[in-house]
Amino acid sequence: MKKSKKSISKAYGYRFTVGRILQIVLALVFLVFVGRFLYIGISNRVSGEDLSKRAKELYQRNEVIKATRGTIYDKNGLTIAEDSHVFTIYAILDKTSIDYHDKPMYVVDKHKTAKELAKVLPISEEKIYKYLNPKQKVYQVEFGAGGSNLSLSEKQEIEKMKLPGIKFVETPSRLYPNGRFASHIVGLVTPKHSSTENTSSTNLVGTMGIEQYFNKQLSGTDGYRQALVDADNYQMPNSDHIYKPAKDGDNLYLTIDSQLQTYLESLMDQVQKQYDPKTMTAVVEDLKTGQIMAASQRPTFDPQTKKGLNSNWRNILVQDAYEPGSVFKILTYASAIQSGNYNPNAYYRSGAVRVQDATIHDWNNVGWGTIPFSQAFPRSSNVGFTYLEQKMGLKTWKKYLKKFRVGQKTGITLPGENPGLVSITSRLDGAVTSFGQGVNVNVMQMMQAFSSVANNGQMIKPQLVNKITSPTGKTLSSYKVKKVGQPIFSASTAKVILSSMKDTINKNYGTGTAYKIPGKSIGVKTGTAQIAAPGGGYLKGQKNYIFSVVGITSLKNPRYCVYITIRQPRNMGKSAETMLASIFKPLMSRVITSAEDDDIKSAAESVTVPQLNGKKISKAKSEAQSSGLSVEVIGNGNQVLRQSLNYNSKVELNSKIFLFTGGTIKCPNMNGWSRTEVETFSASSGIPISISGRGSVSKQSIKAGKVINARSKLKVNLK
Repeated sequence: MKKSKKSISKAYGYRFTVGRILQIVLALVFLVFVGRFLYIGISNRVSGEDLSKRAKELYQRNEVIKATRGTIYDKNGLTIAEDSHVFTIYAILDKTSIDYHDKPMYVVDKHKTAKELAKVLPISEEKIYKYLNPKQKVYQVEFGAGGSNLSLSEKQEIEKMKLPGIKFVETPSRLYPNGRFASHIVGLVTPKHSSTENTSSTNLVGTMGIEQYFNKQLSGTDGYRQALVDADNYQMPNSDHIYKPAKDGDNLYLTIDSQLQTYLESLMDQVQKQYDPKTMTAVVEDLKTGQIMAASQRPTFDPQTKKGLNSNWRNILVQDAYEPGSVFKILTYASAIQSGNYNPNAYYRSGAVRVQDATIHDWNNVGWGTIPFSQAFPRSSNVGFTYLEQKMGLKTWKKYLKKFRVGQKTGITLPGENPGLVSITSRLDGAVTSFGQGVNVNVMQMMQAFSSVANNGQMIKPQLVNKITSPTGKTLSSYKVKKVGQPIFSASTAKVILSSMKDTINKNYGTGTAYKIPGKSIGVKTGTAQIAAPGGGYLKGQKNYIFSVVGITSLKNPRYCVYITIRQPRNMGKSAETMLASIFKPLMSRVITSAEDDDIKSAAESVTVPQLNGKKISKAKSEAQSSGLSVEVIGNGNQVLRQSLNYNSKVELNSKIFLFTGGTIKCPNMNGWSRTEVETFSASSGIPISISGRGSVSKQSIKAGKVINARSKLKVNLK
């Protein structure tokens, strides 16, 4: 049957309409796409995101160029701490991880992987396999502590196995090759992660000791590289390239002598094992320069393995304050002699003395009857020193404590130094501080005070860093001898102290006979300090003390000092003297032998005389003292007219330089001066002096402080 023309026309009209609609829809879709492309092309944004920035991020590489942390050396250039790298191993488990050649980048055979890794990692095969089969689906897994801190050799050994899916993360680390070696002095670093919009990195930050104090100098500054790359990671031609090189950290040379330090550590290990004290400290110092040659404490830790670190963060040498006991009598003795309140031939009744409402006893409770004051020091008589303090009076005693900088930080280059504490408000306070109780100090404060005995009364600041150098080896700064006060103004005072330290070790009534080394010139002072109880008063029991000894050598030319403390030994099978001597005697013997062999030399045996002529007296005095010279100003002028030592000449450390300023001249205190110093003063000032005798000045005809001139008849006697 043929369709009618009318039906055909109707069907054609319907198709035409549908076609037109489709055309319109397609045109609209096309217009939408065109509009969208135009919008994107003009605005460069999709869903609020900048496409130009997104494309740049895709092909831009921002790379942090790591700075190498500076190396820490001992005084002879042996490495104590240096930069290193460790690795953390991880395994990719996601099977969608494949490379461009469809090669799997995930763990394929877990049994084989576990078996091979167990040959290198300190983890059993079973435990590794368990790590590789987590309960939940994850992209990758790590292997706990056993899979971290891997060395480069361990990483390379695993890489040779060619295990699919095994990867490594490199982390900067610090290598301490000597293990337990002045650990609290050298310090420690901790990795610290930081990130910006385009980069992230991990840096080492000092958290203890020298590493912390000099963190800024050691750290250096990271650099960076910024460039556009293609799909193959090659830099695109004609693209911007920003590059800033890294600046490596500076290097530090300590005053520590590695051989002596290692020997000290072994001695302390033996005592720690045998007697188990709660704490222990030991320091060896060159008193002429303040350089610490060896120092350690117990408990300690291994900075490489971190063993022992959790409970041993505190640096006992500077962060802990304690009552020093009878070694403090060196300060009292010096103060009494210097202030004119010591008569060695006067007698006193030992045993006990009443001060206010308290009775002070000698350490043996009964004393030694009536004895001369010359025996108070070697016998370590608390009663004798109480009398000496009373002769001085509280005002004078407090003045000398201030001169010795008790209660003040030394400023040693270690973080967290405790300034200690001294508070004297009553006669009883003054009495107990005279023998080292009721006053708190740190170890380095005591070392600083002891230095005055070796430098004709001049105190020297203890130091641990000899110099700082750039990565290229250029010396940036050298640490010079720093004088911090002169509590003892007379060389004869120091000689009396050294003589009494000699008696302490050589006289049969001395408390230091256990420390005698036959044929060696040594003087010591012993100490036994009570320990304050938390609720007030002092702890009881024969173990609850801080036992100590300080020794100086030689007595003729005092230079080296050994100071040891042992707190509350829990296995006290032998006397305190035996415990201390087991460290002191071999250590002091090593110091003396090394000095005799010229292995241990001061970094400042001689000093260079600066140009001081024409300079303001205050500035000239400061420069001379900073150079290691002892200054004597002649006249009351404001400017140096002439100096006694020639500019740029080499002289011994602590040599006296006379600065002539003109004007009124006052007679100096010449007690202890040598003939050469007296003659130099005469030549510099133009004042004639009559000299008789040999040795050092023991008497002068004109009192110190009196105005003198060329007509003055000044006479001095040497003895």
